[in-house]
Amino acid sequence: MSSGPGRRVAVRVPATSANLGPGFDTLGLALSVYDELVVEQLDGDRLEIEVEGEGTADVPRDASHLVVRAMAHTYASVGRTLPGLRLTAHNVIPHGRGMGSSGAAVVAGILAAKGLLEGEVAFTDVDLLRLATELEGHPDNVAPGLFGGLTIAWMDAEGPQHKQLIVHRGVSPLVFVPSFTMSTAVARSLQPLQVPREDAVFNVSRSALLIAAMTQSPELLMAATEDKLHQNYRAQAMPETDRLVRALRAAGYAAVVSGAGPSVLVLADGPGQRLAAADLMASVVDTPWQALMLAVDVKGGTVKNAEGSA
Repeated sequence: MSSGPGRRVAVRVPATSANLGPGFDTLGLALSVYDELVVEQLDGDRLEIEVEGEGTADVPRDASHLVVRAMAHTYASVGRTLPGLRLTAHNVIPHGRGMGSSGAAVVAGILAAKGLLEGEVAFTDVDLLRLATELEGHPDNVAPGLFGGLTIAWMDAEGPQHKQLIVHRGVSPLVFVPSFTMSTAVARSLQPLQVPREDAVFNVSRSALLIAAMTQSPELLMAATEDKLHQNYRAQAMPETDRLVRALRAAGYAAVVSGAGPSVLVLADGPGQRLAAADLMASVVDTPWQALMLAVDVKGGTVKNAEGSA
């Protein structure tokens, strides 16, 4: 289908978990929970938004919607004006839980714009990551959302960069999601601007070890997920999350705060370990938590014509 009114694209974007313990603002993992949306180009500048699932009561239905903002940013980057749109979103990624919901919305908008502009404008992976980072602020959530798998993200003089890695098949992610939320901005505000040198060296060593554990040696995950840069400082704002992480680690599970929290990510070294970890969780928490037995997403975000052709 040619671009213009009537063109429809379907987008699918995975949840992500950033930091993974020691890899603060650097490491991210794509997970098998997905937000999906269909965007249709309309005549004029009409904007119609339908949302179901997560965030239905809170998500705006105007141009401030994060997907629409990301689309407008992408169009503007190539000198285009955003056309009229009908956006139908099915949200599954929990909001405000440290699973990359805002990053997923940014990625979804950029990929939707890419799909509508296909045949007129070409976007490289570098372009996509740059646009997403401009909106999200840092690339550790948007890189796995875009590209899948385990990603290392960094900034250099040319902008955001990433390296995608294949996760060892023995790594089995488990996410515990609470009923309460946590603001990323609040979580980040609890961290000091400076940390002791020994803590910095500690995290450098654990981040390097984590790459080996995730890609080659899952038996090293407990040691590799230790952190001294951010989790302890944020614990005061998430006491139940902190208690759960400590209980899981004391029992031998590689548990970390997922992103800015309050969800908890367990990097189990096999499916059986996940069931035992879920049993332990139920005995530790006081409020309702959901256990999500997940896989590592290896595709990242996808976009295709809504009619089904690639």
